[in-house]
Amino acid sequence: MQAAETARSVNRPTNDLTAYDLYLRAYSIMLSPTRDVPEALRLLDHAITRDPGYGPALAWGAICYCLCDISGWGEDLELNRPNGLDRGRRALQVAGDDPAVLANAAFALGYFGEDIGAMIALVDRALMLNPSFARGWHVSGGLHAWAGLPDLAIEHFETSLRLSPRARVGWGLAGIGIAHFLSRRFDEAVPKLLLAIQEDPSFPYPYYYLAACYAHMGRLGDSREIVARLRTITSLVIPDAGYLRDPGHRELLLSGLRLATGEET
Repeated sequence: MQAAETARSVNRPTNDLTAYDLYLRAYSIMLSPTRDVPEALRLLDHAITRDPGYGPALAWGAICYCLCDISGWGEDLELNRPNGLDRGRRALQVAGDDPAVLANAAFALGYFGEDIGAMIALVDRALMLNPSFARGWHVSGGLHAWAGLPDLAIEHFETSLRLSPRARVGWGLAGIGIAHFLSRRFDEAVPKLLLAIQEDPSFPYPYYYLAACYAHMGRLGDSREIVARLRTITSLVIPDAGYLRDPGHRELLLSGLRLATGEET
């Protein structure tokens, strides 16, 4: 199944074999246990320069800008949003009926503020084209969490994990933990977030939610320990949570992080 998804993801032909090779190298990085997102982005941007209409490279490039933005990576964070929007919109222009391009572009565009309902509809289309597309179910989970529907998000993350239990299609455990956090089920969120950090210690996203989770549980010592670990991988300790459309969910995360960092007493 994973082999079939991989083949589909590179299905759009390009006349530039160098662009194709650059994309495959970047794609391999994104599916590796320790993802070097800035390096993958460098390769994808090079591929896009060579073939500006290469849909899979554009879509994964948009994802990389999304991950760099939420993680505080990159030399100029102000460029992440315009670059991510540009890659995502261009990817949709050439997506056709490619579920991977549709889903990845929708994820990045949803993160950067495009209409969340429209982005969910794009992923629904991708899943209609390929109902067994594990990456698509993962993206759907993320978008539904951001839209303020955490219980539905958990269902979709779990569907993704069932379809590809050993394949890396995204941060599924982190997504489930975050959805439990947004529902204030802190005791259920903690073990998922801890496993997500163990799976990928270099990715800041689950650290934010685990620190906030501990803070809301009154475990300030644990929350500050997580913040200390977070500072070793990024300087962005309190991120912009604008991707969370529900104001209550945004405040739940940010107030927890303020408690964890000592900015709110």
